This record gives sequence, structure tokens and C-alpha cells, in this order.
Amino acid sequence: MVFPIAGGNESKGYDVENSLRLNASDSPQLSKDMSGYGNATNTKKFTTSFWLKLGNVPQTSYGGIIDVGGDHTISLVSDNTFYFFENGGSDLYWRPTRVFRDPSAWYNIIIIADSTLSTQTDRVKIYVNGVRETSFHNNSGPSQNHDFAFNTVNTRYVGRKQGTSSSLDGYLTEIHHIDGQAKAHTDFGEFDDNGVWIPIKYEGTYGDTGYYLEFKQTGTSQNSSGIGADTSGEDNHFAVSNLAATDITEDTCTNNFATFNPLIRGAYTLSEGNCKITGGSSETIDNSGVATISMDSGKFYCEMKPTDVGGNPLFGIIEIDGWNQGSNSLAFNGYFYKKTGQKIPYAGSGGSNADYGSAISANDIVSLLYDADNGTLSFYLNGSSQGDAFTSIDTSKTWTFITWDNTTTGRSIIEANFGNPAFAVSSGNTDGKYGNFEYAPPSGYYALCTKRLAEFG
Repeated sequence: MVFPIAGGNESKGYDVENSLRLNASDSPQLSKDMSGYGNATNTKKFTTSFWLKLGNVPQTSYGGIIDVGGDHTISLVSDNTFYFFENGGSDLYWRPTRVFRDPSAWYNIIIIADSTLSTQTDRVKIYVNGVRETSFHNNSGPSQNHDFAFNTVNTRYVGRKQGTSSSLDGYLTEIHHIDGQAKAHTDFGEFDDNGVWIPIKYEGTYGDTGYYLEFKQTGTSQNSSGIGADTSGEDNHFAVSNLAATDITEDTCTNNFATFNPLIRGAYTLSEGNCKITGGSSETIDNSGVATISMDSGKFYCEMKPTDVGGNPLFGIIEIDGWNQGSNSLAFNGYFYKKTGQKIPYAGSGGSNADYGSAISANDIVSLLYDADNGTLSFYLNGSSQGDAFTSIDTSKTWTFITWDNTTTGRSIIEANFGNPAFAVSSGNTDGKYGNFEYAPPSGYYALCTKRLAEFG
């Protein structure tokens, strides 16, 4: 099992501050009726660029990303691919063979359309992370001078395929739609010194039905203070449905935060952008919320809020090296703070409980502090230190945060906050610069995100 550090840790001065988290089961969407324009600027040309981070892998059905009127859509498919589809008399369909199944990474997808070009295969170009797609399951049309229905004045939807329950599960940011122009992919990104594709500031215009969604606001009104605020200068603000202020996060393509890893399959359900876990019916370690980013140096902080402690939840760290994930085995190494207030070092197949701190109740907030340089793990409960729980953890090993139910009777529900909370916080503390925490991380401890890993990890 790989626990990568992914998603842009060098921004070259351009930082994306916010993203929109979409929980598919809520049927979230943004929508904007463009009919007031009469016509788009030019239906033969458009450019769409956005950044995407996956929630559920694969998407449960179709994960609608951007949709125009229900029949013209950019969506993820349950086989881990994505497609651009138009149903305008004769179906036009582009589905690259590339798969999207890394929940720890951000992907940039750019579609550049210009039907006036003489070469048919150049009339729709698709780029993923700066590289043009050349291998397709489907790649049809269009005819020269085709009018793209995707760039009409129909109502635009973001995050959901209109007329269906097919919502995206994951995160979106830096959504540009350019009406009437076929821009270059290098207008939106560049390769950094490590060969990683990163966003840059777009300096061009947008056209009448164009828009730019960067999710800097948290309101639910269809205006410049809303979640769907258009900052392109065109004032094409989107209406907000089934989204709240907690769905605006700092998890972006220039500062990637940890979430729970959906590739660790077990009898559980992940939601809220993989920051909430509802336990299943098995006590195997695969039935657990394990962070997507691991720690082998530095000091890191996270918060976990059990909204239901019907099971026997534990909070702590697990050793990644040598763990046979997917084996349904309880053979692993870890260190935990239990619901009962006890602590337990778990080595190989079990361990011995010892008295430690206060018992954990529903809606308490457990803070986890791991010092990977000195091998110490401590916990806070509702902002009060419970003291060092473990002081001789092997620092030659790589560890990551975990929550786990080790009982077959009763299930717990845990909401995580690695700096990108699934729950509303009342105080809004940072680690000094990044994150949004209920309690201030102690000095020297940081959010588990790529910016902090680059500095201290």
C-alpha cells in the first residue's frame, strides 16, 4: 500500500486557497441559467479547465462534474474513467482510457474545443495534468464548424449531472469556462522543477457565458458572497443547492491535505470527501479510517470527532511499513487511545491496556499529536492534554494517523479534521498558517498537508 505525498507542494508563487467539497449522497450542485444572454459568444469554440480530487473510488455511478442541460456533460464513470459527451442530434463522445483512482492526488483536466480547425482530431483536445490524451475508448467527431451544445446558453450545473442523482463525490477547484475561445493548456498550468503540473494564474478573458469558480466565499445566496460566486468579471454567479460553509475547504491542488483512504476496503462507509467514516460490522484493521499521507519526520496534529461511539473506537497511529493491507488481518503495529480512556500499544496481534486519560464520549474532540522526530504520541481531549501516551515509538518506521473500531458489536461514526474539517468548528484555529481547527495545535505541531510536509516533514 502506497501512502503518497501528492498534489502540488511547490506553487511557484501561485496558491489556490480553497476548494469545494461535494458529498454525493447529499445531491449537491451549483447551477446558473445562462438564457439571459440569448446566445453564447461563439458556440464553435470553448475551453474548460478544472482541478479534481476524488472522494469515493470508484464513483458510485456517474460523478457529474460540469453539465449543460443534462445531455451535455463532463462526468466521471464508475470504471474510474471520465468522459465528455454531447447529445446534439448526433452523439459526440470522448472517453480517454486513462483511469482516475488515486484519492490522494489532485488532477487537472482541460478540454479545448475548436470545430473550425481542419484536422478533425484537433477539434477537441483533452489534457490531464498537462499531458494531451491520445488513447481513447471513444473519440467521435465533431464535424467542421460544429456548434457545441456544451457552450450554449442552457443552464450550467457544477457537481451534478442535471436531472439525475449522479453527483460528484470529491473536491473541485479552479474551474474556468472560457466562452468563444480555444485557449492553450499552458494558459492554466505549467510543469514545476520536479516535472509536476501545477496551476498558474489565468490572465485572459471569459466571454459572455464564461465563469471562474474559486470558492472563496461561504454564503448560500446566488451572488458575489456565495459559494457559487463567479470571479471572472462576468458576474455569472451560481445558485447553491445542498451545500454549506463546511463544504469550503483549504484542501487544494497547491496544498493537499490528508483524508481517509477509500482504497482500504472494509465494511464501512466514507463520506464528506473521505473525512467521515461510519463503521461496518467487522473488527479487522481494514475496517478503519487511515490517513492518505504518512509521516516519517516532523510533528503533526489532527482532530477526530466521534459523533457516535456505539462501538469501541480507538484513535492513534499505525505503522505503514510491512502492513499487509487487504488481508483482513489483525497483525499490525500501532498505538492507540481508547474510548474507555485506556491506551494500548498494539504489536503484531494484540497488546495490553493501561490506564491513561479520560473516557471519550460522543461529540468529544480528540486531538492526536505525533512527533516523528522523537517518537512520541500524545492526545488532547476537548483541548485538555491527556499527557504523553507513548514515548519510545520506532522513528525508523513510517506511521500515519488512524481511527479504528475493534469490536463486532456496535459501530462508531468518526469525523476527521486534518486541517480540512468535516464538522463545523467554532474557533477557526490554524497551525500558525494552515488548517482550520477547533483547538490550536501546540507550538511546533502542524496540519498534515503537503505545504507543511515540504517545510518540516
